[in-house]
Amino acid sequence: MDLFTGNRKIEWNALFQFSQLSKDCQSHLKRVYSCLAMCMMAAAAGSYVNVVLQFLQSQFLTAIATFGLLLWLRVTPQTHDNNGKRLSILLGFAFCMGISMGPLLSVVADIDPAIITTAFMATTVVFVCFSLAALMSQQRTMLFLGGPLMSGLSIMFFMSLINIFFGSTRILQMALYMGVVIFSGFILFDTQLIVEKHSHGDDDFIWHSVDLFLDFINLFRHILVILAQNNENKNRRNRRN
Repeated sequence: MDLFTGNRKIEWNALFQFSQLSKDCQSHLKRVYSCLAMCMMAAAAGSYVNVVLQFLQSQFLTAIATFGLLLWLRVTPQTHDNNGKRLSILLGFAFCMGISMGPLLSVVADIDPAIITTAFMATTVVFVCFSLAALMSQQRTMLFLGGPLMSGLSIMFFMSLINIFFGSTRILQMALYMGVVIFSGFILFDTQLIVEKHSHGDDDFIWHSVDLFLDFINLFRHILVILAQNNENKNRRNRRN
């Protein structure tokens, strides 16, 4: 009855309490998400450099630099003295990822610049909601998603490969929407995997942030293309009418 009489108070703070996580794990996650925030700023800077200043046009060179930095980060030992160096490598990797997105952002901006903001906000909402859902789970129930998600990635790859020869818009859209579902699932999976790894002594917060950063970027790309396609289709219908 208190719920209907208005006497019952809703504890909003309970939404952000993770009593099932140890204090050490919560501290680890704070470092992970701090690195993730820095990665997002570095990627934004890279995108700005490519779109506005036309700093680097060669996607091949960007891909080599991105892969090289990721490999360098992976092989650099995790020690207290190396944290600054590894963080610099991480930010360089994120910067290159931002540069690689420059051409796509330029195309979308020509259609409607507001699409980029909308896609980023939508991606952020999905990321936050799925991350909270994973962290609030009392058990690591999302870890079983690993197999199906990898299978989904394989299906997406083969769909894209097949579509090179057929050029079907329908197959492309199916792959895009499937990508949104898959990378949303990876947010759940990777978040709980980070917690599970930490519980087994893996406290490499810099490398853990890479997984979440890639999840965010891939989800953003798929949402961005979907919104751009929908906007372009709407403009075509309006021109016909």
